[in-house]
Amino acid sequence: MNKPFIFTGLHFVSAFFVFAAILGAVSYAGRSFRAEAAPPNPSQSEAKLIADFRRVEVASVSDAVEQLTGKRMYMSHRMRPIFTTKFAGFARTVLLKKDEGNADPGALNGMLQAIDDGSTDSVYVMEVENGEDIAGMGGLMGTAMLARGYAGAVIDGGVRDVAYLRKIEFPVYATGIVPSTSVHHYRFAGSQIRVTCDGVPVNAGDIVAADTDGVVVVPRVEAEKVLALAQQMDFKEHSMYAVIEQMKSIVEAVKKFGRI
Repeated sequence: MNKPFIFTGLHFVSAFFVFAAILGAVSYAGRSFRAEAAPPNPSQSEAKLIADFRRVEVASVSDAVEQLTGKRMYMSHRMRPIFTTKFAGFARTVLLKKDEGNADPGALNGMLQAIDDGSTDSVYVMEVENGEDIAGMGGLMGTAMLARGYAGAVIDGGVRDVAYLRKIEFPVYATGIVPSTSVHHYRFAGSQIRVTCDGVPVNAGDIVAADTDGVVVVPRVEAEKVLALAQQMDFKEHSMYAVIEQMKSIVEAVKKFGRI
């Protein structure tokens, strides 16, 4: 015959220690999980910043920069894409200086190394001194940029091998399409330095955004503020289209949304 179980003080103590051990294990596991789930590192937050800039219109970004800084940071109508595109990324700057007739085989090595030093979300921004009729880049450089995950390139100068660049779908903005070369005509003068691209100052790490309306540069220190304001502008403008159609009046829509 089975004897009834009597819960003694000894049993209570044993149960207490078992419970404490389980609780400790759960607590430790929780701490371990929280330690592994570390906050996003800077590269993750920067990737999100760029992704958000890709979603807003360059016109809104340009307006936001001007409103917040009082500066014109958009490039002129001369800076055109080789095909319709939209991108944003961090500026990787390169400067070429005129050195007519140089026979130095390494004169442009730094230009190539600057490409290899870039990575995902880079935008190659090149100033070619007085180089409107000189190709600052072509198919080989574009292929290297594409392979390294560049978002695109912006050249204050010419571009060549355009058929191939279109074929591989690597986006380039330039002030012209020319068949010329920079070899023997130019020398590398620095990378990750301040350059002037179509009249706009660009520092390494600035945000460069481009779409069918053109190219705009956002100083890195202002990027978050500019993005937030540009998103607000986009929302207002996109909301206005239906209102204008319904009211058949742009005047009334502007009164309602305060955006033009």
